[in-house]
Amino acid sequence: MIKKQTLEHFSYIQSSSRLPLADWIEKIRFADWNKPIDIKSTFNTADILGKSSNRVVFDLGGNNYRMICKYAFGSRKVHLFICWIGTHVNYDKLCDKNEQHTINKY
Repeated sequence: MIKKQTLEHFSYIQSSSRLPLADWIEKIRFADWNKPIDIKSTFNTADILGKSSNRVVFDLGGNNYRMICKYAFGSRKVHLFICWIGTHVNYDKLCDKNEQHTINKY
């Protein structure tokens, strides 16, 4: 479940993220995913994280922003839960601390 409030808050702080987030929302609205690898058919730059984290990292705005979402596949659709969103620089800091698999800011 994508919380519109989370995306609105981030786009308020990072105004240049508004268009990339709108594009991302439009794409997931029509996505038909049945397993994690299907995510890459819509977002070829997405990274499916390992360590049984059930997480995917989306590149937004020409890789200026990153969003980590947890996914859960149900019988008829996939649910995405935003765990973290920020700049690519801040994402690199998460990776340096090896926190991308566990962070839950939202």
